Amino acid sequence: MQIFTIGYEGLTQAEMIAALSDAGVELVADVRAVPLSRRPGFSKNILAAGLREAGIDYVGFKALGTPPAGREAARKHDLAALERIYSGQLELPEAMAQAAQLLEMARERPTALLCFERSPDCCHRSLLVAAVMPDSEVHDLFA
Repeated sequence: MQIFTIGYEGLTQAEMIAALSDAGVELVADVRAVPLSRRPGFSKNILAAGLREAGIDYVGFKALGTPPAGREAARKHDLAALERIYSGQLELPEAMAQAAQLLEMARERPTALLCFERSPDCCHRSLLVAAVMPDSEVHDLFA
């Protein structure tokens, strides 16, 4: 299973799509709890349309996003708090169901986990990979 992670912080939609295409990504798994963005091109519907034009599928996994307290911990670089809060999120039934769905889809084709933070070390993407797909080959785009 080939997993990529990408944070769109500081990128344009075109730059992100080019990186995904160059890496051979076929599916973007949006793991934001709130799939909206002030950055042009990164709110759910606009992003999905741009990806579709590039031949990349888009699926939103809101339950795999970080709850507000976790986002606050990430902004403060309080990784211990982020890990504690996010592990609780992953125990929720909807998150467990979406994690299983994500895993099934990711086994079928190269998949990128998408969130805002450029570095996966300050984002729940790395926690998600460790919890749900620990044996995956992970490539961080733009890290």
